[in-house]
Amino acid sequence: MRQSTINQAGLLSAETVNYFSQLGWQAMLAEVNLTPKPGLVDQFNNGAHKDMSLLDFHRSAQAIAQHFPAFLIAGATTAQCPSQQILSLIRPIGLACEKSMYQATSGVNTHKGTIFSLGLTLTAVGRLIALKSIVSPFAIHQLVAEFCQGITLELKTNSISPTAGQRLYQEYGLTGARGEAENGYPLVIQLALPHYLQRLSEGKTQSVALLETLILLMAHNDDTNIANRGGMQGLSWIKKTALTLLSTGGLTSKADFHKISTFDKHCINRNLSPGGSADLLILTWFLARLPYSGVKLQN
Repeated sequence: MRQSTINQAGLLSAETVNYFSQLGWQAMLAEVNLTPKPGLVDQFNNGAHKDMSLLDFHRSAQAIAQHFPAFLIAGATTAQCPSQQILSLIRPIGLACEKSMYQATSGVNTHKGTIFSLGLTLTAVGRLIALKSIVSPFAIHQLVAEFCQGITLELKTNSISPTAGQRLYQEYGLTGARGEAENGYPLVIQLALPHYLQRLSEGKTQSVALLETLILLMAHNDDTNIANRGGMQGLSWIKKTALTLLSTGGLTSKADFHKISTFDKHCINRNLSPGGSADLLILTWFLARLPYSGVKLQN
């Protein structure tokens, strides 16, 4: 949507649209540049991925971020629409976003999960601002849950060629990204975000606090990316290993970071990548910069 249209609508200022679009882009960069990350692409290696690199993620983030204003504006202009209609209304934006991603990466899926989660979140942000509400993590949690009610029902549908999500639900009962969205991202709101903010308040650096939060998510998330690659055995191993890393009070010594590197090597050897937890980490970083009430915050 053109800049003039945004201003004429009187719902979102150009500054606000730019602020949250930039915040979404920065959240993606914060995650991918975090190093080391077990099984994931980072500045040291490509993790358990043979088809993507750090440069792919940078290109992808840049391409995807161009669509973030559309999610924000859609959230604002549909603020009076029933919540259950929002998913279908923003679906074309999500598809355009995916198209840009694939063009930027020559067909590699780098951020499909992030398009889903950040798309929902930015739509909720636009709606809250249009309704003159404070943009807070809890307010977004409530709205996203409303947008996504019933979204896991599709996983229960039997089909001749089931999707990976349908197969994992039918075999293991895992609802994955759909289940998290339908519940308003409880792993982020109740677990990751409080932990990340607490570690920052204790004086931990951004990178240490973020890495520890990623390990925490890996310890608790029923990540369908992992289950799809390594079954429930692989998922159980990831969760137990991550929990053990945190059992002594978090990441506090060089030895702890050596363990992270060893964990990374084992994930690569087992072809396991916690991509679902990476998506939730991006959301955690984004929500940690809230609440927002029209006053620009410092990053």
